[in-house]
Amino acid sequence: MSYIGSKPANKPVVASDLDSTVITGQTALTDSPASTDEFLISDAGTLKRLDASLIGGGKILQVVEASTLTAASTTSTSYVATGLQVAITPSATSSKILVFATWTTGFLESDKSCSFQLYKDSTAVGGGNGTRYIGVGGGAMSADTWFTYGFQQFNIQKLDSPSSTSELTYKVMFKVGSGGSTGRFGEQRNGDDDGANVICAMEIGS
Repeated sequence: MSYIGSKPANKPVVASDLDSTVITGQTALTDSPASTDEFLISDAGTLKRLDASLIGGGKILQVVEASTLTAASTTSTSYVATGLQVAITPSATSSKILVFATWTTGFLESDKSCSFQLYKDSTAVGGGNGTRYIGVGGGAMSADTWFTYGFQQFNIQKLDSPSSTSELTYKVMFKVGSGGSTGRFGEQRNGDDDGANVICAMEIGS
């Protein structure tokens, strides 16, 4: 450590004692450190250098959430929007985005096939395993009205690595597998009992 002049014995070191060309102690770090930044730490009285690349990792940098109470239906055999979506802008290309979504759906036995898929902008990213989707396969399990209309809550989660600092929109899409079926989002098959539908995206630092 360099000093300005001579440091008297037993005198505490203050900022004015330090050579400003070595360390000023005056400039605060106001943003996240770059991986090339270095810090001095004291390890049992011995000064050591610590690279910023070894600090942090796995921290939640931001959380965004969106919800909708608006129901939707489709007879399309191609994926269309449910209306459940959230936008997030990663702060670094190395960040990962963890997405959780939960929603309700309703169907009748005649509605043999309804599939839900998580998209990032216009690209299917799946939910937990590649591009696989969540599917509904029929609903009249008993004479009880609840099961006849097959009202269910579904969930999907995905850890994505977008390698981007542009705004990204994650959204739940749905379709039916064959003509004549109707896919439902946020309601029973008869249009009653709208459900609460929520999607959340978290940026995880590397």
